[in-house]
Amino acid sequence: MQQHEDPKAAKQIEFVTLVAGGQSFCIEITQIREIRRWTPVTLLPHSPPYVLGVINLRGAVIPILDLAAKLGFRAIEPTERHVIIIISVEERTVGLLVESVSEILGISSDMVRETPRTEEDESTRAINGIIPTGDDMIKILSLEALLPSKLATAA
Repeated sequence: MQQHEDPKAAKQIEFVTLVAGGQSFCIEITQIREIRRWTPVTLLPHSPPYVLGVINLRGAVIPILDLAAKLGFRAIEPTERHVIIIISVEERTVGLLVESVSEILGISSDMVRETPRTEEDESTRAINGIIPTGDDMIKILSLEALLPSKLATAA
């Protein structure tokens, strides 16, 4: 007996949850290449404040961004407790410094709520949706909106 999928049926999505700026966020697992401990970076002159520098990752020079600072929160003072999430977006590879990575969250797409839009600015465009979980709300990051195309030239 063959089953037909309902095109309106909710699909399963997996996210990696993280903390940046004291807030809960998540990134779709398919966009993450690896998660690694903080390592010191090589500074780049005249970089925006959220660009911490670059690291050498198996021969590739990868820019490292402070996700909290990029989202308008207070910058993270990196320590060995912090984590770098290496992501791939539109053929670009970038590292995001975050306070911690929590868990893998598998949810149904119908659990995602629309992001309230009060004013269209960079920080609200960077949020694709919200997942209510108990007392918290996890914001889904839109890496395409968060990372401008010109960042590819920083590496």
